[in-house]
Amino acid sequence: MDAPKRTIAFARELRRRMTPPELRLWVALRGRAADGLRFRRQHPLGPYILDFYCDVAKLAVEVDGEGHWLGDQPSRDDRRDL
Repeated sequence: MDAPKRTIAFARELRRRMTPPELRLWVALRGRAADGLRFRRQHPLGPYILDFYCDVAKLAVEVDGEGHWLGDQPSRDDRRDL
């Protein structure tokens, strides 16, 4: 599933300003530290941006922080969760 150009651009911006919890997890995952699996950070997938994604395992990891509890974000998260 190809991502729109604006989603790709936004993913790049999110990589530059990761939250402290995302940074801590990235330090643990980077460089194939997780049993040799390679994770990508802020990976665009269609209209969405996955916090971390491992293609081999088809595994997406979302790190929910305070921003996911505010405004309409809880209902938006519910719609996209599988």
